[in-house]
Amino acid sequence: MSNNKPMPVPTEISAPFWEGLKAERLLIQQCNACAHWVFYPRRHCPGCLAHDLAWREVSGGASLYSYTVTRIATLPDFVDEMPQMLAVIELDEGVRINSNLVGLDETEISIGMRLQPVFAEVDDKGNRLLRFTGPDKDAASLQKPRQDAEAIVEPTMAASATRQIAFDDEAALRSLVSDEFSPWSNPVEVDQALIDAFAELSGDDYWIHTDPERARKESPFGGTIAHGALVLVLQSRMKLALGFEIVGFTNMVNYGSDRLRFPAPVPAGAKVHARARVKSVERLKRGTQLTLELNTHVVGNERPSVINDLVILYM
Repeated sequence: MSNNKPMPVPTEISAPFWEGLKAERLLIQQCNACAHWVFYPRRHCPGCLAHDLAWREVSGGASLYSYTVTRIATLPDFVDEMPQMLAVIELDEGVRINSNLVGLDETEISIGMRLQPVFAEVDDKGNRLLRFTGPDKDAASLQKPRQDAEAIVEPTMAASATRQIAFDDEAALRSLVSDEFSPWSNPVEVDQALIDAFAELSGDDYWIHTDPERARKESPFGGTIAHGALVLVLQSRMKLALGFEIVGFTNMVNYGSDRLRFPAPVPAGAKVHARARVKSVERLKRGTQLTLELNTHVVGNERPSVINDLVILYM
């Protein structure tokens, strides 16, 4: 889970609810006059209109009232959580809360099923969001940020069967041209510290990259995003299992890019990975020119963040 997600801003009225979540307690208002339970937080009871509400801890026992599955992120900040199970939860006290289901496969979800709360940790400042899962799940293990990207097997050239091809074997090189992409590379995290370092190095310190507070308020992405050039450079950190190795050349030169596009943003805190395919091979007088299409994606996002048709010259 990214540590740079837009968070609710506590108000004087709602602050006890958010402070309760930090302490892994679910606090709900109850009217002292008529015993009516109240959610969302407010100053008066919607049942009897009395201005006499108290915060009381509840168990979090609940049932699923309604839900939907979303497969496209509403903001780039949430691409690492796709698909999301958005739900309306009915607590045993009768109030309903909009939340997310976690730790459940779609096949396990049914209207009316029993649920338990998950106090999901979202940053290193102790902030938490209220999620729910099934009664048979380990809620404590779901409190930590998701680590799906870390579970990806890191492919390396040594780990796969590598076919060696001479740089001047035109027929063999042309056989590599394909519409099929390689497996995904290892993931690389693009955190705010890395973005700030690149901004200092490049001189591009535009606020959409370097000012998280302003970006949360004014950016269409709901937070800071990485420079496209930074994400491009990070391709060198990604290990690709291409399945072949070109040998026999004296020099190998990065000759540039035939195409370079930045179709989708990379939010601060996201992880990116890449895959590649051989797009074309051309035998020239000075050597062999191979065009490798490298696509870098935010983990979980179908749309690439960088498309780079990298031209490599072997001589």
